[in-house]
Amino acid sequence: MDQAIKTMMDQIGADAKSAAAQLAYASTDAKNTALRVAADSVMNSIPAIIDANAKDLDYGREKGLSAPMMDRLMLDQGRLAGVAQALRDIADFPDPVGQVMAAWDRPTGLHIERQRTPLGVIGVIYESRPNVTADAGALCLKAGNAVILRGGSEGLHSATALHGCLVDGLRAAGLPATAIQLIPTRDRAAVQYLLGMVDTVDVIVPRGGKGLVGLVQREARVPVFSHLEGIVHIYVDKAADPAKAMDLVLNAKTRRVSICGAAECLLLHKDIAQGLGNDLVQMLKTAGVRVHGGPGVDGTMPATDDDWGREYLDMDIAVRIVDDIDDAIAHIGRFGSSHTDCILSEDAAAQAHFTSRVDSAIVMVNASTQFADGGEFGMGGEIGIATGKLHARGPVGVEQLTSFKYIVRGDGTTRA
Repeated sequence: MDQAIKTMMDQIGADAKSAAAQLAYASTDAKNTALRVAADSVMNSIPAIIDANAKDLDYGREKGLSAPMMDRLMLDQGRLAGVAQALRDIADFPDPVGQVMAAWDRPTGLHIERQRTPLGVIGVIYESRPNVTADAGALCLKAGNAVILRGGSEGLHSATALHGCLVDGLRAAGLPATAIQLIPTRDRAAVQYLLGMVDTVDVIVPRGGKGLVGLVQREARVPVFSHLEGIVHIYVDKAADPAKAMDLVLNAKTRRVSICGAAECLLLHKDIAQGLGNDLVQMLKTAGVRVHGGPGVDGTMPATDDDWGREYLDMDIAVRIVDDIDDAIAHIGRFGSSHTDCILSEDAAAQAHFTSRVDSAIVMVNASTQFADGGEFGMGGEIGIATGKLHARGPVGVEQLTSFKYIVRGDGTTRA
């Protein structure tokens, strides 16, 4: 490995660890001030950030990024206003650090509390979406953690501009500027080195496609919160309300096709396949969605084996007719990614059957899967959606970026 990369990363790690020690006891007011000043800085820097983003868009076009990926990369005035609002929302969210999760007394006279505490130093590796720079930095800060950010090579200029706004906030609040650091290189060797920084980094959060997450899972020596691809299913039950189904499926697929909560597979109960099911398929095709249809589905093209379990992130959807709810659940179990899956049904028993048997981080009933988002859950944003089962699952917001410790109080209490 290039010695310059090693030296740079060692310094970033040491600075982050030092900053984390200070953030662990930073006041709520200081953290909130940093976030609100950062939000103001974003709004005041919109022209400069858009200029930086234009360089990234040029780079993305040169790399041949798809239209949905270019959409993920693009920042405009509206999106930047959303970034600033997200920073303010996170500032308004309750500070989790020091919260008492549980408390009890023992016959020995001990009083025991389980109290939230920061994780320490978090490394976040993400692709394409430069707004993650602000979201991840803000959420980690609110939870008392230092963070090392490594964005996608295509978004380096935008991420650098947004990172500067976060640093403005840290300095204004008297917090260490190294509490939020951005790795300033496209060199992939920096990512490889970050994955092994066990002495300074406490957890890695990868946010991106299957290739990125797989690389991190295979090679990281640091613990990982996995944000795997969103192979999102919607099962339309025989008891679905037709009007609701039409609205929800269209929204779930087409509102924004490039986000991880976009629907990628539609499962139709056989009893409604030729009625409501056909209407849904025709609606999607009319909206410009390419329907990869299984047997009996009047799709744009026949579905192949590769279409089941595929995250399109584009105007595509796979559609299959299933025999019943258990057939749908079995399909999800085989091809899903444990991210988000949904049932459309007015039958309470069917809803309960589906929600108890589908083992995904988010299971929805009669709601658009586009709501699979920490901000929409009222969690003050998210750093990603964890599809594993250890420590954090589902949207990883402020609370999920904490651990806990036990505070044990006595009064000269000794053990017999």
